[in-house]
Amino acid sequence: AAGGGGRPGSAAPDSPTLCPGAQGGGSAVIDMENMDDTSGSSFEDMGEMHQRMKEEEEVDAEAAAADEEDGEFLGMKGFKGQLGRQVADQMWQAGKRQASKAFNLYANIDILRPYFDVEPIQVRNRCRLLESMIPMKMINFPQKIAGELYGPLMLVFTLVAILLHGMKTSDTIIREGTLMGTAIGTCFGYWLGVSSFIYFLAYLCNAQITMVQMLSLLGYGLFGHCVTLFVTYNIHFHSLFYICWLGIGGLSTLRMVAVLVSRTVGHTQRLILCGTLAALHMLFLLYLHFAYHKVVEGILDTLERPNIPPFQRVARDIPVVSSIVLNTTAKAIALSQ
Repeated sequence: AAGGGGRPGSAAPDSPTLCPGAQGGGSAVIDMENMDDTSGSSFEDMGEMHQRMKEEEEVDAEAAAADEEDGEFLGMKGFKGQLGRQVADQMWQAGKRQASKAFNLYANIDILRPYFDVEPIQVRNRCRLLESMIPMKMINFPQKIAGELYGPLMLVFTLVAILLHGMKTSDTIIREGTLMGTAIGTCFGYWLGVSSFIYFLAYLCNAQITMVQMLSLLGYGLFGHCVTLFVTYNIHFHSLFYICWLGIGGLSTLRMVAVLVSRTVGHTQRLILCGTLAALHMLFLLYLHFAYHKVVEGILDTLERPNIPPFQRVARDIPVVSSIVLNTTAKAIALSQ
């Protein structure tokens, strides 16, 4: 066989040669005598590579042993950190579920639909408006309360419209919707605020009433206020107002008191609960008739008042006293002595 850089007819010095008798045949015989001693260098390279691999394995084993020792030393700390992360993740997921559930509860309109699924003809035919001014003497059994909010809501809006009508008849100038917002805030604030407060007292007095029933009861109780204010805003007589205040307003108040008495046990609890409701309901009617217009006018004047600069002290020139006056004063003092 020919070498890579030799002549075609010469053999490489490190390569084996073929026997002369075998050149003409089909097989070749390697002459082992002409083999160079350096031909075993590949085996030496393999041995060196094997030695390096063993050294690398030993280094890796030592590093793994060191890691295990560090893990054993920090095992409890790592366990506590992992446990803390798991607890924090569970608390976050629980809070997220509760928040989503609450949002879905208050955002779903179907929850409020049964309380407003009432036709106006049902409110009229069942005489709920008239029943709101007829007190019932039955206090041994809980009296029935309408569990809907359509009628009370419409009465609150009616009261808002009556207040606006009264302000217009009193020649109050409406600017930038202030009067509308004040009327809505006053009526809805009384309805929701007093209902919540009376429900809290009912809970303390162990009365059998729910928040929806309290809203319905107080909302229908505003029917007497609507009738009284509508009459007195068109017929301006104070005596007529007091008659309607005691008659119509008093009847609607007595109706609510009778319902609460039938649902409360104990004389002290009845006195506290019913007295508070009666006082707030009757005083609110007095406020709407006498003080509401003045309060709104004061608010409008405050909003429309021009900007007044703050009070500033101004230095004043003291007049110069003439010498004649001083001499005259000195002489008068000398003579008096």
